[in-house]
Amino acid sequence: MAHDLTLDDVRAAAERLRGRVCRTPVLVSEALDAASGYSVHLKCENLQRAGSFKIRGALNKLLTLSEAERARGVVAFSSGNHAQGVALAARIVGTSATICMPTDAPALKLEATRGYGAEVVLYDRQKDDREAIARRIAADSGRVLVPPFDDYAIMAGQGTAALELFEEVPSLDALLAPVGGGGLMAGCSTVAKTLSPATAVIGVEADTANDTYLSFRKGERVSIPPPPTIADGIRLTTPGALTFPILKENLTDVALVSDEEILAAMRRLATEAHIVVEPTGAVPAAAVLSGRLPLPKGARVGVVLSGGNVDPALLASVLTSR
Repeated sequence: MAHDLTLDDVRAAAERLRGRVCRTPVLVSEALDAASGYSVHLKCENLQRAGSFKIRGALNKLLTLSEAERARGVVAFSSGNHAQGVALAARIVGTSATICMPTDAPALKLEATRGYGAEVVLYDRQKDDREAIARRIAADSGRVLVPPFDDYAIMAGQGTAALELFEEVPSLDALLAPVGGGGLMAGCSTVAKTLSPATAVIGVEADTANDTYLSFRKGERVSIPPPPTIADGIRLTTPGALTFPILKENLTDVALVSDEEILAAMRRLATEAHIVVEPTGAVPAAAVLSGRLPLPKGARVGVVLSGGNVDPALLASVLTSR
């Protein structure tokens, strides 16, 4: 139930994480304001340790484990950013990590995960059940499973991004974040609906990865085939069992954007706001720039730029194409 995650949980996570993760900046851009018609406030998790918000949840989870649990090590499954977050969190608390990653994960994310000291086990996204592989490793090795989103300690850690944002910009008309499994938005929406109930909370997905959009409209979790979107961080087939009830209760709506709009937002953020984000990080910015949000002109909009771990070749392609 949604009340299993509270603002107090997020505040407790913030205390654990203090001094261990970055308090990322909230930036504004006259160019984005002019292009969107809104007053846009960008929460730059692309500048976070390990390049995304994921370190917040991963480290909060590991800091809530007992010494005996941490001594056994951890295991996780991820397409990239959670992998890096868990790998770095494990290094910070002095334990070991095994990460299950798809064979088509961005090379940069694979390299970074190994660079933080984790062992990587590869799987085929189209054929293998990544969670089953991770659970088997946990059962065989005694490692503690650290899920990418369906865990209240993970959600509470992710929510600290919104807690910081509201401390700096308390009067937001809307809060936008990308939605994959829902951990980031579960945490952020809990903060928003408690601190600022009038704030519209809008999750954003790629139109080909619309599992939460469909689930939100049906009122129950819906599954889709593995989606082909450029935004690899939200290539989920169904929302989380624990996250979805929170999203169902807290979200005002779920917006959809195309891959073309995501890439255009990446380009605009880089060239006009001088902010480099990965495709998933650009998803909510794409919604702001699309002109389809149900918000009045001049609305104060908070946007969580979730990550900046973009493949250099993709970034070069985005910047040179029109």
